Amino acid sequence: MKKIERLHYITHATNSDDLHRQIESIAQERRSWIQFRCKELKDITFLKEASKVLSITRQYGATCIINDRVEIAKELDADGVHIGKEDMEPKIARQLLGNDKIIGCTANTLEDILWLNKQPIDYIGLGPLRYTPTKKRLSPIIGLEGYIHMMQELGNRQIHLPIIAIGGILLSDIEKLMQTGVHGIAVSAVIGNSVSPANIYKEMLTKIEDTLGVFTNKEKI
Repeated sequence: MKKIERLHYITHATNSDDLHRQIESIAQERRSWIQFRCKELKDITFLKEASKVLSITRQYGATCIINDRVEIAKELDADGVHIGKEDMEPKIARQLLGNDKIIGCTANTLEDILWLNKQPIDYIGLGPLRYTPTKKRLSPIIGLEGYIHMMQELGNRQIHLPIIAIGGILLSDIEKLMQTGVHGIAVSAVIGNSVSPANIYKEMLTKIEDTLGVFTNKEKI
């Protein structure tokens, strides 16, 4: 069974040396999951950069997901791919990558999730929580109330596909977001702009686990 980690780090554009150092510092952390996203790069440059990122993550046993470019994920034998709403059809991506690779897709609405639940995918990135400058074409803001509503609807429908909240998420948002029933959190700028990416990654993962621990204890009571 594929393991979908609770905290996903999505890279954002910066110079190569800084990005490689940043990824290496996070890849050394426990259960690290790195999605390489750099939409501005042409395929040949993207391939070169993604290859380097994959090399770093493999060195530490971290999960490496490629954003959008399914063919490059296949060529590099990456752990999986995350595809947006305007990118490749999930069924085609699954045919290309095979059943052992992870496929995640973007959703912005309950209708998106209901459709994706019928597709051969492993998780959904649902957002945005709030405005984020790391996305040029941002979908309508969901907000915390939107997550609460959608997660309740999914529960009513017995839909259990892992949902990863995304979009401008800060450390202070984690507890309330996890309480909605999402599986995990994806972040970019809060880590990418930090002077100590590994420390903030570790802090966020601990916050997620602490919140889940509270849930578990309450369920036992």
